[in-house]
This record gives sequence, C-alpha cells and structure tokens, in this order.
Amino acid sequence: MAGVSTGKGRFMGEINVVPLVDVMLVLLIIFMVTAPMMVQGLDVKLPETDAGALKQDQELLMLSVTREGKLFLDEFPVEVEGLADKIKNIVARKPGTRVYLRADKDVAYGTVVQVLAQTRKAGVENLGMVTEPEKVPAPKKKKKS
Repeated sequence: MAGVSTGKGRFMGEINVVPLVDVMLVLLIIFMVTAPMMVQGLDVKLPETDAGALKQDQELLMLSVTREGKLFLDEFPVEVEGLADKIKNIVARKPGTRVYLRADKDVAYGTVVQVLAQTRKAGVENLGMVTEPEKVPAPKKKKKS
C-alpha cells in the first residue's frame, strides 16, 4: 500500500482534511448565493382580510389567477375551457382534496366568475378563497416629555 512519506522515512498516518474543508466551504457559499435565485412562484397580489390561516392537514389544490388573467392549477398553466375536467380527475383520484382560489385583486371579475363556474361544473361544492392578512398599522409611541 502506498503512503505519503514525511521525509524522515516514516509514513504519515493522518488524513489531511484542510483541502476537504476548503472545498466544502466553497460549495456552501455557492449554494447560499444560488438558493434564493431558485425560488419559483406566481406574482399574485391578494386582497387583504382578517381571516385565519389555512389548515394544512388535508390535500390542497390551488387555483391561481394572475393579473393578466392567466390561470394556474398549482404551478401548472391551464386554460379555463379544460379546467373542469382536470379538477374532476384530480378530485376523483384524491377524494377529500380541498380546492382554493388565489386571484390577483386587479384581475377582471369576469375571469374569476369563469373559474368559479368551471370549479362548480367539476363538482366542487366548497371552494376556498385565499387572501392576504389585513395590514394593521403599528401603534404610535408616545414621546416622553
């Protein structure tokens, strides 16, 4: 078995971990810098209300409508015409799936009504609406005299 000579005719028995630590630190920095860039999502400005948070104990199906009127089923783009069939298939495979609608506050009302009609056509009886929490202004601090 070949080993590393120390110059005095003896072999060194320890593993040099300094290069390993250097490589790991470089990889850590690369992942820390690139991780925030990999976040994907849809830019939807939701209306603000004081409703509570969603319970995450059940399977959720999220319908999103962007400001431009584009429709997404979870993160996949869909057309309004075929939406009822897709929702019906998903709910049939996973009974008890809850359907929620996220619509941009600036989207046309007619687009939201079409999406609601398609979900009703798919047999969804309860459609949840997703909103942003209402922004409450912070209390003003009294100045001490």
